[in-house]
Amino acid sequence: MAFRVDALFWQHDLASMLRQLEEKLFQQIDAIERSQLLSTSVEDWSDYFEQQFKIDGPQLKKDQIQVDQDEINIDVSQDPTRVISDRTQPFYIRGTRIVFLVPFDGDQELFKYRPSTHTLSPPFGTANDGVLVLSYTRTDHDAEAVKAAFEKDISEIEKYLVWIAQDIKPFNDSLRAKIRDRIEARRDKVLKDQGSAAALGFPLRRRQDAPETYVAPTVRRKAKLRPPSASATPFVPEPTLDLQEYEHILSVISNMVRVMERSPNAFRGMEEEDVRQHFLVQLNGQYEGQATGETFNFEGKTDILIRVNGKNIFIAECMFWRGPESLKKKIDQLLGYTSWRDTKVAILIFNREKNFSAVVNKIPQVVESHPNFKRRLPYTSETGFRFVLHHRDDKNRELMLTVLAFEVPA
Repeated sequence: MAFRVDALFWQHDLASMLRQLEEKLFQQIDAIERSQLLSTSVEDWSDYFEQQFKIDGPQLKKDQIQVDQDEINIDVSQDPTRVISDRTQPFYIRGTRIVFLVPFDGDQELFKYRPSTHTLSPPFGTANDGVLVLSYTRTDHDAEAVKAAFEKDISEIEKYLVWIAQDIKPFNDSLRAKIRDRIEARRDKVLKDQGSAAALGFPLRRRQDAPETYVAPTVRRKAKLRPPSASATPFVPEPTLDLQEYEHILSVISNMVRVMERSPNAFRGMEEEDVRQHFLVQLNGQYEGQATGETFNFEGKTDILIRVNGKNIFIAECMFWRGPESLKKKIDQLLGYTSWRDTKVAILIFNREKNFSAVVNKIPQVVESHPNFKRRLPYTSETGFRFVLHHRDDKNRELMLTVLAFEVPA
């Protein structure tokens, strides 16, 4: 076997590599085709770039160490304890090479990089294919001496890996925020550029070099993103419901439930349609008769729909809890009602069963197991949850779903 022995943690400067990696990240973000940039969510782009550029520091798997040995010729011509007549020529004797194979997880290239904290006498070895190789030669059979040398080197290597981890942690911790800021800044510029060009009153010329399709490169540990085809026409943002207004609509609904809780006899025995009507009364008081029930939208009828200037700004479905399957069907139903441009929706769950806590605990399990689920968002409510789902026909088109659960009188 041929073994190469290198000085570990010495060939390149880690700080310089981190700066270059950040520059490469920004270059790739700036090179995203404009239609793809606007048509794919910021979170999806952030996931993609974070997984591509996040650095995994090596972790030794010391419980899986293996040892190998073979015979080799060892040149002892410069050994002062030996009597050799001509030291200008190699003088070989048979010896033994002991090889320790130490598996590791993480990026093996980091064994080549010098951290900000280091010594002037780094350990020697070779990292390749997830295995760190440390080699020792002896002309005797002193196993204790070999073991002591190996343990000394491993201790030094682990010290270097701690220094490496300390240097890459700030990079990893700030990575997603830097990605988001860069993407959002570029999206904002592209939208302003297109808005300025559109305001001139002339049709925009289609670029001849604009790609018809785009597939992102493979990402470690993650299926590759498949952004939609670049649009042949300028991107025009659809009217969307402001988050503050969305929260206001949900607060109106929650306040109506408090009325039901304070006057249980007045609402006892009501069916879904009757309960829905009370919400519509309150919402129409806020939105000048724009809230409707059982309104046709996309492929069916939705329970609560608020429409302003001919655009749907809020869609909600009401349901009585009849088990996890009933919620899954309601999500499917809501997605069937939701068109490509609808982005903020809600499901209102009314519970008349005894164990309300058990119902609340099952809600995130059902939503997160749905095939359209993308991620969960923070939401400060004991009986409410917020998620991001994708539209049925476009994984890059996201909608925000808030699920609110209420206990109502039986």
